[in-house]
Amino acid sequence: MILIFTEVADGAIKKSSLEAIYYGSKVAEMLGTSAVALAIGKANTSELAKAGSFGAIKVLHANDSKLDVANSMAYATVLAEAVKSTGAKVVISAKSSFADAVTARAAGTLKAAVVGNVIELPNVMNGFQVKVSIFTGKAFAEVNVKSEIKILAIKKNAVVPIESGNSATVETISPALSDNLFLAKITETIKATGTVSLPEADLVVSGGRGMKGPENWQPLLDLADALGAATACSKPVSDLDWRPHHEHVGQTGIKVSPNLYIACGISGAIQHLAGVNSSKVIVVINKDPEAPFFKAADYGIVGDVFDILPKLTKAVLAGK
Repeated sequence: MILIFTEVADGAIKKSSLEAIYYGSKVAEMLGTSAVALAIGKANTSELAKAGSFGAIKVLHANDSKLDVANSMAYATVLAEAVKSTGAKVVISAKSSFADAVTARAAGTLKAAVVGNVIELPNVMNGFQVKVSIFTGKAFAEVNVKSEIKILAIKKNAVVPIESGNSATVETISPALSDNLFLAKITETIKATGTVSLPEADLVVSGGRGMKGPENWQPLLDLADALGAATACSKPVSDLDWRPHHEHVGQTGIKVSPNLYIACGISGAIQHLAGVNSSKVIVVINKDPEAPFFKAADYGIVGDVFDILPKLTKAVLAGK
């Protein structure tokens, strides 16, 4: 059996976890077994059943009220118990900071190997080998996984899921949860504002110091709104408090892998590129033709962002 650790938000399965479920179902097909998803915390049964459309035959739902707040220690215990009870030898998760914390703790209990940034289905012709992205996407490696239990973290957008319209059965499970798992208390959770979650976004519009100040951000926000995109910024912008820190993308910020990343007035320092170079398409807008970012761009526009952004927004709205 293939077990997929599934993250939920606002009662539904996250997009990145749907990708992981689809990936897990394909691994299950290769190995002649079935894929089962594990959801932890508060979630709508009808939403969890949608995992069946991405290849899972069942969803195990641990819905104890203690698990409503994300707790990596408690979630890791639930995951480890689910692996043992199902006999799963391969565990799949989406690559995320929280999933990394959960699977790493579970791996210690299970004596499992963890492989991150997986980008392709495994080669099982002679052992179990997976291809992973390394050096912030600048190179690839083939990893032979020899442990009995294997945990694979799938890089966002590494697979394009195809929906089948099927529905999975949802089974409630009640894992043992000791009080020691809840010694650390989360007293407050402040969610980033905005309609689109940056880590889950397929489209991102990002700004740098070329925007010249926080009062000039409206043209960028208008384009993002027209596209239905998330907004982001470079580190200097967040350091100057022009934009909130949760929008900072780069090596020391959020790493994104959208289908489209539009960089507005960002020079393209290597630290910023490390957080965005997994984007499928990068568009750079900068009035400096020598800006380093153009070397990494799929498309480039040399010009003033304040002239170009309104024209792009107008074109997007006209095409709707």
